[in-house]
Amino acid sequence: MDRDKPMRVIVRGAGDLATGVIQKLYHAGFLVYVTETERPTAVRRAASLSEAVYDGEVTVEDITAVKADSLEQARAILANKKVPILIDPEFRYLKDIDPVAIIDAVIAKKNIGMSKDMAPITIALGPGFTAGVDCDVVIETMRGHNLGRLIFEGNAIPNTGSPGDIGGRAIERVLRAPHDGTVHLIRSIGDTVETGDLVMTVDDSEVTAPFPGVVRGLIRDNFEVTKGFKIGDIDPRCEEVDNCCTISDKARALGGAVIDAMIRLFRQKNMC
Repeated sequence: MDRDKPMRVIVRGAGDLATGVIQKLYHAGFLVYVTETERPTAVRRAASLSEAVYDGEVTVEDITAVKADSLEQARAILANKKVPILIDPEFRYLKDIDPVAIIDAVIAKKNIGMSKDMAPITIALGPGFTAGVDCDVVIETMRGHNLGRLIFEGNAIPNTGSPGDIGGRAIERVLRAPHDGTVHLIRSIGDTVETGDLVMTVDDSEVTAPFPGVVRGLIRDNFEVTKGFKIGDIDPRCEEVDNCCTISDKARALGGAVIDAMIRLFRQKNMC
């Protein structure tokens, strides 16, 4: 019998929200394998473990992620009390890892490859999934009263295209590419800006701050983007600069919801 299987989980994605999920699972004692794409597009990079794909190793709060080039390396990283990140968007390692649970935390707003039969427990965050069909549980990701709610039948609230309100700002706090092109950063994450300050350019087009605040997130420098792509995030709470590099309230809520779902499903499926 594989005695470690009840503790092995795969988390798909390592952006800022997924990082909150990974942290909760790690501290709950699970053996967390993370899968990512070759070019993660996280904007809140200072609070995203996905940066390990580019930098080799990164720490967010009290958890360190390390890029793994093989399953053997991933196991060694786990043995060293760190979290391995495998470049595996197609789940090539799924059979060999043989996890008890898979958590899709990409927040792609659509199903990009999750199926209910991939593991004994399957959990997905946000819209694009149907609980009971694509996975066991869907977790609501929209800010507000239902954030973190477990959905055992049906779907999360459809994507509205507008981020949640923070400090009285919603859709205007997100910076988007004005057209296809290459991003060139002028400011850094954590910088304070005033209305109209230049934050970055996309080719020759300027992208400026829409209001006073803190640069909470920026896509990587020299990144190729398409028109409308999310490339930055301004937080109006100027006095809370540390928020840029710590796990958010939303990410923590989603992490707690995943632990809740895991415990319920362990019991429902008589796995404990």
